[in-house]
Amino acid sequence: MKPKPGKRPLKTLERVLSKAGLGSRTDARQWIGAGRVKVNGRLIQTPDHWVDLERDQVTLDGKSIQAARKIYLLLYKPKGFLTTYKDPGGRPTVYDLIQDAGRWVVPVGRLDLDSSGLLLLTNDTRFAERVTNPDYKVPKTYLVKTATLLADAQLDQLRAGVMLSDGLTQPALVERVRDSARYSFLEITIREGRNRQVRRMLEAVGSKVLKLVRTEIGGLRIGDLPIGKFRELTRAEVELIQRAGGRSQAAGHPPARRSSNSP
Repeated sequence: MKPKPGKRPLKTLERVLSKAGLGSRTDARQWIGAGRVKVNGRLIQTPDHWVDLERDQVTLDGKSIQAARKIYLLLYKPKGFLTTYKDPGGRPTVYDLIQDAGRWVVPVGRLDLDSSGLLLLTNDTRFAERVTNPDYKVPKTYLVKTATLLADAQLDQLRAGVMLSDGLTQPALVERVRDSARYSFLEITIREGRNRQVRRMLEAVGSKVLKLVRTEIGGLRIGDLPIGKFRELTRAEVELIQRAGGRSQAAGHPPARRSSNSP
C-alpha cells in the first residue's frame, strides 16, 4: 500500500538505488531480484518496498548506500545516437559516450536520432524538472538548415506561432542566419520543447528540417567542446540554467504536462 504523503521522505527501494547513482531502475530491479539488497539487514526482493530515507539502512552486496553527489554533464551529442539507455536494435546511445562519467545520470529532455548538439545529463531530479517543465520557460536555441528557401512571411509565421496537431505554439525567436541558393539557415529559440517541435514547426510553414543542432539551453552554450565529448558543468553554469526562464504557473493551478524536449 502506498504510504500517506507529507510524513517521512519515503521512496521505493528501486528508486533509492537508482537515485544513489548506482544504475538505472532496471538495474536496481535486477539487483533486488537477485537477492543482493538488504534493508536494515533483512533481505528484500520487492522493488516497490517502501524505504524511510531518514531511518532505514540500505545495502547492496553488503555495502551501505550513500546519497550520490549531484553531477551535471554537458554532452555534445552527435547525430545517430539515441537519447536512451539501451536500444533493442543495438543502435548506439548517448550512454556509449559517457562511460567515464563515474555516476549514473539521465538525460534532461531529449534530442532525436537525427539531431545533434547540447544535451544535459544529471542525477538531480529537481534540476531536470526545472529545465524540462514548460512552466519554467527555459529557452532552448537551435541552428536549423531548411529544405527550401524561406520567405520573410514564413519566418513571421514561426515568430507568431503556428498550429500543430497538439495546439498553437508559443511565439518563437527566429533569426535568418543566411541563405544559400537552395536553403535557409535559421536560429530558432523556443521555450516549450514539445516532441520534435522545431521539425513540426518548419513543416507547418511548408518546409522541412535538413539539419538541426541545439546550441544553447538557458544561456549555456556548447562552446569549443568537441562533438561526441562531455564535460561537467561548473557551479556557475548550473546556477545560470536555474535562473533561466520564469515560472508562468499561477498559484493553485497544476503544472503543465512535462515535455519530451525533443526538437
